[in-house]
Formats: sequence, structure tokens, C-alpha cells
Amino acid sequence: QVQLVESGGGLVQAGGSLRLPCAASGRPISTYTMGWFRQAPGQEREFVALMWWRGGNTAYADAVKGRFTISRDNAKNSVYLQMNSLKPEDTAVYYCAATSSINTATHDYEYPYWGQGTQVTVSS
Repeated sequence: QVQLVESGGGLVQAGGSLRLPCAASGRPISTYTMGWFRQAPGQEREFVALMWWRGGNTAYADAVKGRFTISRDNAKNSVYLQMNSLKPEDTAVYYCAATSSINTATHDYEYPYWGQGTQVTVSS
């Protein structure tokens, strides 16, 4: 079982950048597909980005494509979400998640392991 802890959230102006680290413990993340999700107030949790455990291929939600980048450092057992050109609509709690699924894994129900979340607020 893997434990996940996100950090790096905060308040940023529109157009700014943030980098969210997710530190894993318990098991190496190299054996998991790692995902990022977010949940805005009053809305359902939505997929943001993922990196497959094998090959490092990535996938992004259309809303963040070209602005966000997911990466992983297996030596540090961590995954990151670099967020550039932030918009007020990116305001949400951001969650890191892990799954052993071999599927596309863009749905939150496919991820059994979750961090506690980190708040990102983008002001206009």
C-alpha cells in the first residue's frame, strides 16, 4: 500500500505558476500509474493529468492541456504537477492518486490510493 502527501498549494495571480509535489511512501511509485485530480467547491472531482507506470506516457484533461505538466522522479518517489498560465477556473483542491490499473485511468473510482489534497487558489 502506498501513502501520498501533496504540498505546494497556495494563492497565485492569474497567469502565474505553481508546482505541486506529491511525496509517496510505503511502496515505489514506479509500479503505479499516478494521477492528479481536482475538485472545485460544489463540483465533482475531475481528472487533470496522469502518467502511466510503464513507459511514462501521459494524458491530460483538455482544460489543462498545454499549461500543466505531470512528471515523476522515481529516485525521490515523488510525482509533480507543474501548472503554468493559471486561470481563476483552476481554483480547486488538487489531489494526487495512485492506481495499479492498466487501463486509461481517468476516473477517480479507478484510484484506490489518495492524498489529502492541497488548495490552489487563482485570483483574477
